[in-house]
Amino acid sequence: MEAISPNIFTYDMKATVAFYELLGFKVTMSVPEEGDDLVWAMMVNGAVTMMLQSFESLADDLPEISRTNGGSLLLYIDVKNIKAFYERIKDKVTVLKGLEKTFYGATEFSIKDNNGYVLTFAEHAQA
Repeated sequence: MEAISPNIFTYDMKATVAFYELLGFKVTMSVPEEGDDLVWAMMVNGAVTMMLQSFESLADDLPEISRTNGGSLLLYIDVKNIKAFYERIKDKVTVLKGLEKTFYGATEFSIKDNNGYVLTFAEHAQA
């Protein structure tokens, strides 16, 4: 194994793409390739790749994918310059937990995306 790329399911692709663009992600691929009616998009920010997909696009193929019966999910994302990143987005997102230093030496904060998923951003102290 070499990498993992989460595929986040949403009922509102347009709003979800806009939310992740606010965090600095860019769309690198999408279906369809052009237009506003996306059913899938790959977004990248640095070395982090995420995919976004509409629930409807897999309803027939994988009906097990469901928000009501699915498990909880927290995405833990390493970043550089966390304080500047936090200051840039804190008034534009729902902050669940502000900047804090953890017992294991990381500086972290947590937000909720527009679909209710929790994103924790962390910067680890250099040894």
